[in-house]
Amino acid sequence: DETKQNPEKLDVSEDRTLTLLLGEKNQLVWYYGLPNAPIEGPTKVGYGKNGVRKELLAKKQTVKSKYADPKKQDLIVLIKASKKSTYRNLVDILDEMAIADVKIYAIVDITPEENAMLKKEEILSE
Repeated sequence: DETKQNPEKLDVSEDRTLTLLLGEKNQLVWYYGLPNAPIEGPTKVGYGKNGVRKELLAKKQTVKSKYADPKKQDLIVLIKASKKSTYRNLVDILDEMAIADVKIYAIVDITPEENAMLKKEEILSE
C-alpha cells in the first residue's frame, strides 16, 4: 500500500540522461538532460547508423569523459513512444540500444510536454 502512495522516483543525473521520443513518419526527437531545460536538443533524427545511433555513440562518449567513477560512466536512455509511433519503431530503437551497447535504458510513458515537442518538430499529428 505504501508504494502506491509514494511511488519510487528514479533519481537520474541530467547530464547522463538521453531521452528518445518516438513520433510518426519513422522519425524521433532526442534531447539530452531535462525536458524543461535540455542541455542539448530537442533534435529530430531518423533511425539507423546516420541518425539516432550516431547520437547514442556520441553521448556515450560524453558521459564517459565526464565521470571518473566507473559506476557513473554509463549513458541512461529513456525511450518514450507516442501513440502514433509504430511497433516497428520500438523494435528498431531496441535494436539500436543493442548495437550501440547502451547498458541502461527504460521504456517509459511520454508526457504531454514531450508530445508537444513532437508536434513542434512536425512528427506528431493530433
